[in-house]
Amino acid sequence: MYKIEVSSKKVEKRIKQYISLRKDIINKLEKLKGDPHKSNGAHKLHGKLSGKWACWLGSNIRLIYVIDENKKVLSLDAVGTHKIY
Repeated sequence: MYKIEVSSKKVEKRIKQYISLRKDIINKLEKLKGDPHKSNGAHKLHGKLSGKWACWLGSNIRLIYVIDENKKVLSLDAVGTHKIY
């Protein structure tokens, strides 16, 4: 099981806003902690975001994160619509 860390107060605030609108996001974050490579449509990003991963938290909500395999930590970098790319 991975631990979740948030990279900034802005990301933390956004996640809380989305959770207040959609309670199922909590379950999706729990799934992500269990398997960050395959949960919620997880996929590696390319180009300027190479080294990061993305997944869906809702039909129009994306999450960008970094996986630290050694520490078993997911660092949440951005959350929002597809514009966050």
